[in-house]
Amino acid sequence: MSGAFPYGVVPKMRPLPGRRAVIVSALDVGTSKVVCMVARLRPTEAGDALPDRSHTVELIGVGHQRSRGVKGGKIVDMEAAEQAIRLAVDAAERMAGVQIESVIASISAGRLASETFHAEVDIAGRPVEDRDIRRVLQAGCVHTVRPNRAVAHSIPTGFALDATRGVRDPLGMVGQQLGVDMHIVSAEGAPLRNLTLCVERSHLNVETMVAAPYAAGLASLVDDESEMGVTLIDMGGGATSVAVFQGGSFVHCDAVALGGHHVTLDLARGLSTSIDEAERLKTLHASVFPSIADEREQIAVTPVGEAELEAQNYLPKSMIVKIVKPRVEETLELVRDRLRASGHASEARRVVLTGGACQLTGLPELARRILDRPVRIGRPLGARGLPEAAKGPAFAAPVGLLVYPQVAGVEHVDPRRMRRGGSQPQKDTYIHRVGRWLKRASDRRRGGRRSAGAKRALRSPRTETTRGWRENSRGLR
Repeated sequence: MSGAFPYGVVPKMRPLPGRRAVIVSALDVGTSKVVCMVARLRPTEAGDALPDRSHTVELIGVGHQRSRGVKGGKIVDMEAAEQAIRLAVDAAERMAGVQIESVIASISAGRLASETFHAEVDIAGRPVEDRDIRRVLQAGCVHTVRPNRAVAHSIPTGFALDATRGVRDPLGMVGQQLGVDMHIVSAEGAPLRNLTLCVERSHLNVETMVAAPYAAGLASLVDDESEMGVTLIDMGGGATSVAVFQGGSFVHCDAVALGGHHVTLDLARGLSTSIDEAERLKTLHASVFPSIADEREQIAVTPVGEAELEAQNYLPKSMIVKIVKPRVEETLELVRDRLRASGHASEARRVVLTGGACQLTGLPELARRILDRPVRIGRPLGARGLPEAAKGPAFAAPVGLLVYPQVAGVEHVDPRRMRRGGSQPQKDTYIHRVGRWLKRASDRRRGGRRSAGAKRALRSPRTETTRGWRENSRGLR
């Protein structure tokens, strides 16, 4: 796939095969950590599957590294970010015993934004047919994306038949006008292209890209929550993103450029200590509510530039609370104001928090006060084989990327967009796959020194090969 996005739309996945187990690889590149997960998706019997689920997710490999070269979810140092990605992918490959060729990547940068479009077609009083549904979906996708932005998701959130709205499946129903509401999620193209380039430099292809809060919702929400209305707030290191679910559909997305790393920077500046020391203090001692003992409890703080224990300063724990609380309040108030401005605040009856930054002591209670909604911490659900370290809210988004292929088919892209301008999408015949493999091998031979990722790519073949969801027999050995 080229560095630019053809037609202003991120790559889209093909539907999962209904009778074969497939292997899926996910890559979550964040400000704090880089996570790579590999899972085997097995088809389930129709009676055993959850709503909108057709496969069970069995985790077979996971690797994560401290993130480098990423700020606010955007790539700022290509070499450092590439190295972190290669190390995470290598760890996941070794655990899973497979060689990863392509991944589903998450989107947390690029100023995620939502737009809703409504379209109608005339059906002249006859029963709705498949071709009518295709016509109205195509009409709903005819929209203008702002310059320098790419469409990440195009999801029908509900059909309308004459005056009846909220129709789930209009097939076979009778009416005069068939309408559809389309939810379009877009992001700035440059950060997405840089992320794609960084992944491709690691000898991987990007199968598709998914908004991080949408992925976190797929992993951590239960059906009743998404049906009745819920706001998911994914509090990452560099950004806090929001997804609203209503009537079982993803209806709104937004993001603010504040996250847990900003709390760390505030502590580093306020306590005159290093960023690593500030991160340690945040993890061990930070809270958003003061207690009576905070003034008496003394915390050892190493000043920046000092390494000896004799140079440590002792400060009351209350100072950490006074620094942390205002930043968390600012983040939650920005989210509240964005929700009110979007018109979706009344639809969200509950709030679910995910992401590593939501683990601050007392944060759910503070969110409950500011947002005036019941709040809970969301953790990954519905995936087998998760290690204990990956069962927390910080891993909701990467697990959701593994769930996403099951719901990718609901998205619809106007086929006429796929014929206008831009470069052609990469073909996937046997000859083209062999050609790409030979080109990568030639590039590696000319590359001189081998980095960790190049050594990973040149290892002896594994017993299985994966290219996104594609089954093992189609991979190149």
